[in-house]
Amino acid sequence: MDFLSPAQLVGYLAFILGVTAFAQRIDWKLKTLIAVECIAYTVHFAMLGNPAASLSAGLSAVRMFASLRTRSPYLAAFFLLANLVLGVWLAHSWTASFSIAAGCLGTVGAFFMTGIRLRALLFAATLCWLSNNIASGSIGGTLLESVIAVVNGMTMWRLWRQERVR
Repeated sequence: MDFLSPAQLVGYLAFILGVTAFAQRIDWKLKTLIAVECIAYTVHFAMLGNPAASLSAGLSAVRMFASLRTRSPYLAAFFLLANLVLGVWLAHSWTASFSIAAGCLGTVGAFFMTGIRLRALLFAATLCWLSNNIASGSIGGTLLESVIAVVNGMTMWRLWRQERVR
């Protein structure tokens, strides 16, 4: 495995964006940075030859940008259906289910949740992406999702503690 291949370098960029995103306590900043991270992920997985993960990341980017403007259940249903149908269509193996599940969890979180609940669903999506990245051989992605799990957990704890003080 080439740690400095172009595909891995794009994964490292996604790593930086993702860690920055999940350190945010403000939902719109979190969503914006996740969307940009997902754009890097889209390129990364395309370069690694994982079309289902690339599609899911691309849909996630569009979904996050859209969720900044609307909480429409119809748009959420569109993203869920698109992620399921296109993900299954592009899947090369059963491991594609990880990125498909991550996209679905992220959609529900982005359109219907805020605060700690949003981050909890994104935490579950993080575990799905972590499984996908290990299966795909993504170094930056594996590091990213591992660190995101920790950073997101700490941010959820800080938010919980902040709510408890009120």
